[in-house]
Amino acid sequence: VDADDSRRSIGLVGATLIGVGAIVGGGVLALAGTAFASAGPAALLAFALNGVIALMTARSFAGMARAFPHSGGSYYFAKMILSVRAAFAFGWVVWFASIVAGVLYALGFAVYAVLIARELLGSDAPEWLGNRGFLLLLAGLATGFYTLMLLRKSAGGGYIETIGKVIIFVIFIAFGLWAMLSDPGEVSAPETFFFGGAPGLIEAMGFSFIALQGFGLIAAVGGEIKDPKRTIPRAMYLSLAIALLIYIPLLTVVMTVGLTPGEDIVAMSARDPDVVVAVAARNILGAPGFWLIAVAALLSMLSALQANLFAASRIAQKMAEDRMLPRQVAASSEKRGTPVGGVIASAALLLLIMLVIPDVASAGAAAGLIFLISYALVHLMAFLARRRGTITERKRWRWLPVVGGLACAGLAAFQGVVVPSAGLIVVVWVAIGVAIYLTLFARRAEAVDAADVARNPLRSQARGQNPLVLLPIANPESAIGLVSVAHALTPPSIGRVLLLSVIRNLGDNPEAELKNTQAALGQTLAASIRQGMYPEALATIAADPWPEIARVADTRGCQSLLLGMSKLDEKSPTAKHLEDLMSKVDSDVVVLRAGAEWKLDTVKRILAPVGGKGYQDELRARMLGSLSRTGEREVTYMRVLTRQVNEHEYEKIEKELKRFAQGEAPGFNRVVLVRSNNAIEEVVRECEHSDLTIIGVQRLGRRKKLFGNFAMQVVNNTTKALMLISRRG
Repeated sequence: VDADDSRRSIGLVGATLIGVGAIVGGGVLALAGTAFASAGPAALLAFALNGVIALMTARSFAGMARAFPHSGGSYYFAKMILSVRAAFAFGWVVWFASIVAGVLYALGFAVYAVLIARELLGSDAPEWLGNRGFLLLLAGLATGFYTLMLLRKSAGGGYIETIGKVIIFVIFIAFGLWAMLSDPGEVSAPETFFFGGAPGLIEAMGFSFIALQGFGLIAAVGGEIKDPKRTIPRAMYLSLAIALLIYIPLLTVVMTVGLTPGEDIVAMSARDPDVVVAVAARNILGAPGFWLIAVAALLSMLSALQANLFAASRIAQKMAEDRMLPRQVAASSEKRGTPVGGVIASAALLLLIMLVIPDVASAGAAAGLIFLISYALVHLMAFLARRRGTITERKRWRWLPVVGGLACAGLAAFQGVVVPSAGLIVVVWVAIGVAIYLTLFARRAEAVDAADVARNPLRSQARGQNPLVLLPIANPESAIGLVSVAHALTPPSIGRVLLLSVIRNLGDNPEAELKNTQAALGQTLAASIRQGMYPEALATIAADPWPEIARVADTRGCQSLLLGMSKLDEKSPTAKHLEDLMSKVDSDVVVLRAGAEWKLDTVKRILAPVGGKGYQDELRARMLGSLSRTGEREVTYMRVLTRQVNEHEYEKIEKELKRFAQGEAPGFNRVVLVRSNNAIEEVVRECEHSDLTIIGVQRLGRRKKLFGNFAMQVVNNTTKALMLISRRG
């Protein structure tokens, strides 16, 4: 659930300041020396080219933000466009990227704080001042301070630091340009512009790209921004423009009038890579220049730390709400809407990673690589969204996501080769995420996602789905109820229902048989159209209808196969044919056992018996989500426990089932737990109070019995409508 209008408190200025706070200062101060050491004066071109790539990326972000103006940013885009597993992988990586960027700025703050302390103490500065342990302590204190700030105030503050550092940079640039113009003879022209050649230029681009990444954080808090469809794109472009208007003149001043006598920019950067801008400021303005940049550096690192921690907390909260992270991470303050769980989880992970990453350069390389990968995927998502009609744009701009995506992917690949440790960090983190997801979150996350997609047809369109439900028709009188279920399973506008009539025996009078088939299909179509449903129809000829149904389901790529049965007996030939069919098709199979007069619009109470293994959770969630779209219904989740279950275990199971039910069918469900050693009897008793019971059937393979004792006993002992569901694969 996204923030309501009362919580959308961030305007254009505030959103722009979030971007500026994350972009300006911290990255260029921490990584300018590394870029100059790799490319020499061509680092200026590296920043400019990164600006072009960032602007293309911002355009893809802007298009997605207009279509999906919610908190979560690029993770939310992935959730809408990609599969649930791909969305988790993307969110896991983007969350990590913001956290590693936070590590970069926390360590950068510590480096500059030590530099200032040494400047103040001079020769009396103790040796332990620059030890890694002391740097970690300072970085941890800064992280803790902004964690408390974010917990106390939803917007998190940081605006004073952002405005202050921009003013300081403008003052420094003004003095530097004045020095260039007033005494041109002192300006040092670089002897070799492309010091490292093309490889050095690309390496500098990879190292320094993170200096422009903060614009994506604006989309991460989209749910808290006023008029997000207009504000988010404008804030992104403005923050990037402000950053480039500061970076290009700043770097020009550093490499021309800021050099130490007797050194070129490469030598100066190699000697002091983390503080090269501060050294240049001292060379231009003396001690006041050093203090000017030192203060700007502290403000820059702190505001960038705050912005990345702020965005990471929102991403973590959204993932937890989607059951992709522990539920505690989704906890938020009722008064302010602050994602308390997300803030604490992100800060804790930031502190942990800080102990692993050795220095500022390594943090910058890892964060830059991760952001490049995520931005390449954002371009891919923007491209897919345009192809699927989710977002629209003029044809002349449709090439931008392709070019931008290739540029980001190329830089990421180069960065992974040049800095293997950064690539290793990414691989290890992704591997950890995959293991955690598959073991802890897959079942719940996929069920919640399936229910949400079923309730929101826009998500089906955004994912490029065009689901087809196959409905074989044998009796036109009972077909209308089945057609209503089939249409409930298909998203409006993009879903389709295909009625299938299999002619088994033409005999000596094929014309009469064809007329009967045509009349049956016509009756079903007419009844459907009268209720506003418009299915397609297909008639085929086959000696045996069961293999023909399987053939049509597979050749047409049907997502679901819906079958109607007035009777279902375990020993009947129909049950055997049905088991064979369900073991062969690659579709989800739904079997409705109901009378000829049964109609979906009469269903108000739905019973969903659940066990502990959850084989059919995703399909049941999709069924319930689809049915909820066509009317308000009460869903009862029921689980039968043995009498040996103690009170503590009972309460634990009940609490867990309630959380699960709220994910599948939020707002209209209740949970029933029963202690009994006869589960079938209890479920049958509850069936009598329901209009429809949905039972999951596990598909075990072609040689194994499909309808177990539980499902068939329930079928045989109640006359109420039943729906047996079996997920494909």
